[in-house]
Amino acid sequence: MRLSRYFLPVLKENPAEAQIVSHRLMLRAGMIKQAASGIYSWLPLGYRVLRNIERIVHEEQQRAGHIPMLMPTLQSADLWRESGRYDDYGEEMLRVTDRHGRDMLYGPTNEELITDIFRSHVGSYRDLPLTLYHIQWKFRDEVRPRFGVMRGREFYMKDGYNFDLTEADAKHAYNRHLVSYLRTYERMGLQAIPMKAEGGPIGGDYTHEFLVLAETGESGVFYDSEITDLRFGHREIDYDDAPACQAVLEEFTSRYARTDDTHDEAVFNERVPEARRRQARGIEVGQIFYFGTKYSEPMGATVADKDGNRVPVHMGSHGIGVSRLTGAIIEASHDDKGIIWPEGVTPFHCGIVNLKQGDTKADAACEALYASVAALGLEALYDDTEERAGAKFATQDLIGLPWRITVGPRGLKNGVVELTSRRTGESEEMPPAAAIERIAQVYGKAASI
Repeated sequence: MRLSRYFLPVLKENPAEAQIVSHRLMLRAGMIKQAASGIYSWLPLGYRVLRNIERIVHEEQQRAGHIPMLMPTLQSADLWRESGRYDDYGEEMLRVTDRHGRDMLYGPTNEELITDIFRSHVGSYRDLPLTLYHIQWKFRDEVRPRFGVMRGREFYMKDGYNFDLTEADAKHAYNRHLVSYLRTYERMGLQAIPMKAEGGPIGGDYTHEFLVLAETGESGVFYDSEITDLRFGHREIDYDDAPACQAVLEEFTSRYARTDDTHDEAVFNERVPEARRRQARGIEVGQIFYFGTKYSEPMGATVADKDGNRVPVHMGSHGIGVSRLTGAIIEASHDDKGIIWPEGVTPFHCGIVNLKQGDTKADAACEALYASVAALGLEALYDDTEERAGAKFATQDLIGLPWRITVGPRGLKNGVVELTSRRTGESEEMPPAAAIERIAQVYGKAASI
């Protein structure tokens, strides 16, 4: 993408309404614009990041055997009355009435709707296990929406639902989700720690939240410092192997890690040596629940078991805050110049900066680099504007692309360009072909020049 043809409305000054780093940088980098309190338009750069996060979530869900679908944003209140949650959910639910006087709601979650789909089409244990999920916009009418996409009213979320014959099968589904979430977050450059949590309005007392440590986190967290040394890494796992999934759960949840809602000071002091006790803040980026027959019993979601008896299915739900993750990644990965995108979610794979637009050799070298990046199946943001070099560098640092290739007449006389890592700030001069080779290696591509 050529910057001269792109829509990137960057701001030089910090917006007064932005209280935390991610909100400030998303506004300054031209990623979002507020449409109403807690509701945002996603501008092109932000939309690219959102779609990259969504892609990773889809890939890891389907790797685990979960099936994508799509449910509507508006739901009938009758389903929620059937489950008993319509009156219990509270004022965060946006309730509306259509022209025929029917009560509707803008879905904050989808347990009732997915249970209705299940009971309409599944009737035998032979159809189990089954996990369905979707990624859809949700709405919760927060009293004080703040911190940009971190605590907005409208948000983009992956929510999945498992249906199993027995509690043991459903617990395996829970473990399978925990493994898939660990993979998902690490691909985004995050360490999200599973912590014992409360079920809240979703229900169930068997639940873990995934939290990213950050000073601006909304939750107080207490944990054993050993847990920050754990990484899932590139290990492969058979998601149908129940003992293997259970082993991962035990590895990542056996050490003390709890939110302030479930923290027990006596247990913390007893189980964790003083030198390893940590207290911090965390950003919630996902949560998994097992809630048994909480929805299947009142809503009649049953199947025939092997003996022909109708039994309620065991269920769980599993959420990832896709739009919230954009802010969480920035909170975890930035400096005083701007965002530092991990390679897995970056809006463009690299930036190309032409220090002397209009110079024949510089223009030709940039065009060749731009074409070479495209030949790798990657995307570069080529700054072909007439801005000064300092302004170009400031924009590149602000939007946080992981790699920058700088091209100028002086370097080209010596046959080199400059390759800069946004994360480390280190720069190295090298021939253009070597810069492309390095970019190819980073992203696992085969260079063509």
